[in-house]
Amino acid sequence: QANKYKVPRLAFVNKMDRTGADFLRVRQMMIDRLKANPVAIQIPIGAEDKFQGIVDLVKMKSIIWDEDKGVTFKYGEIPADLTDVCNEFREKLVEAAAEASEELMNKYLEGEALTEEEIKAAIRQRTIAGEIQPMLCGSAFKNKGVQAMLDAVIEYMPAPTDIPPVNGLDEDDAPVVRQAADEEKFSALAFKLMTDPFVGQLTFVRVYSGVLSKGDSVYNPVRGKKERIGRIVQMHANNREEVSEIRAGDIAACVGLKEVTTGETLCDPSAIVTLERMIFPESVISQAVEPKTKADQEKMGIALQRLAQEDPSFRVKTDEESGQTIIAGMGELHLEIIVDRMKREFGVEANVGKPQVAYRETIRKTVEDAEGKFVRQSGGKGQYGHVVLKIEPNEPGKGIEFVDAIKGGVVPREYIPAVEKGINEAVTAGVLAGYPVVDVKVTLHFGSYHDVDSNELAFKMAAIFGFKEGCRKAGPVILEPMMAVEVETPEDYAGNVMGDLSSRRGMVQGMEDMIGGGKAIKAEVPLSEMFGYSTTLRSMSQGRATYSMEFKHYSEAPRNVSEAIMAARAK
Repeated sequence: QANKYKVPRLAFVNKMDRTGADFLRVRQMMIDRLKANPVAIQIPIGAEDKFQGIVDLVKMKSIIWDEDKGVTFKYGEIPADLTDVCNEFREKLVEAAAEASEELMNKYLEGEALTEEEIKAAIRQRTIAGEIQPMLCGSAFKNKGVQAMLDAVIEYMPAPTDIPPVNGLDEDDAPVVRQAADEEKFSALAFKLMTDPFVGQLTFVRVYSGVLSKGDSVYNPVRGKKERIGRIVQMHANNREEVSEIRAGDIAACVGLKEVTTGETLCDPSAIVTLERMIFPESVISQAVEPKTKADQEKMGIALQRLAQEDPSFRVKTDEESGQTIIAGMGELHLEIIVDRMKREFGVEANVGKPQVAYRETIRKTVEDAEGKFVRQSGGKGQYGHVVLKIEPNEPGKGIEFVDAIKGGVVPREYIPAVEKGINEAVTAGVLAGYPVVDVKVTLHFGSYHDVDSNELAFKMAAIFGFKEGCRKAGPVILEPMMAVEVETPEDYAGNVMGDLSSRRGMVQGMEDMIGGGKAIKAEVPLSEMFGYSTTLRSMSQGRATYSMEFKHYSEAPRNVSEAIMAARAK
């Protein structure tokens, strides 16, 4: 994500006072595993229980913290036993700074010393460009190195004015640019919602341009609604500081916004702009949830609604057939955390059902003439709708595409939206097992109508019948979510881990050596085979292996799996 959005970053190696702390090993791991380009601007003095402080390689001074929770510290000379390593990494730091410009490189090659200001400016320039990552260390728990880290954020990270202007769309969908300046019209992005027990809903915003004062009215172009800002608070960990205004580059929380959700834009009503929306992945796992007592039913509804507002990748719905409440998210752990938060934050104890995988359906063949007819006659005025559709596979990820190719008015213009509405309704339940249909292109190319009996409902129903009929003939298949799984394990267990992943229909895509021993195994595994994997992996590796997984894509399920899914849905 940081690479995708070109976010400059620095690295803080924490817990230098813990057993096994090794600053230089972490630096090498960043190079080998993250493909980063770390530039050490500090070297630790001691490690584990002997960690005392750091050497600032820019000033070439040591900083030693007193044992009073890191409140006071003093500068001093570099310890004699660290002189060589500090000189080595100081040279690397100066070399990295010199590469910022031809002028500095010439100065460096001619043997002239770079000043402290030149080094800081050059490191800042290259950090903002994403070429290097300044590397620091300390112990946050004991407040050692924290002050220097905060100074580094100010010295090396970009200010709002250092980043390019933000792009958006105006109300006519024309591109518009907003500079990060107070003089510009106000624009901001709501990036997080949080429920506060004292003030209600807090909407966290990042201001991209202009100034926002309490009492101002803001416009939400996504919802087409205007709202008034009640109060503005800046959050400092658990403390809130009320402020009267926020400016370009500020992050704060607004009180009083009721209609805003994560990822939506807020702007000046007189200069409407929609900033780039956040993309939230589709949920891939769901399970039924019910309160342990009837009394908690209403509380559970409120809790789930609030949690869904805060986390757009979490969804809640009611199953129409069973009446059950279904929660859906990005994995087993995601839903476990949701249930735990319900208990901790809202006092709702809940029973959860077995997780269900979010399968999808699609087609593999093209059907040229899928006919749908809806005719009803019951005395008086009847119903008549008739459509002929071409149904074909769409590119993966393109979703459902509807094309109107009617010529000569065989289906009147006023009924085309009803046909599209019918298609959109039909794709919610496929013909194999009732799962949503994806990646299908539907072209309406022929049909007929009746002067008296045709209406929107008849054409909507005809479209549903035509789509279902076409899908049955178009080689329908079930798609299952595939997860990108990475397992880090000691070498002794690598063979067992790979064998287990293969037995779960996984495709092992590679294995890399880890620094300090061990193997990193990458595989693609169907989500349906990953339930309970953490327990299996723990027992297989005596608790020494760890894994992470994230949704990658949908893939066609093998025939035997599809048959089992259809049989389970038919029960």
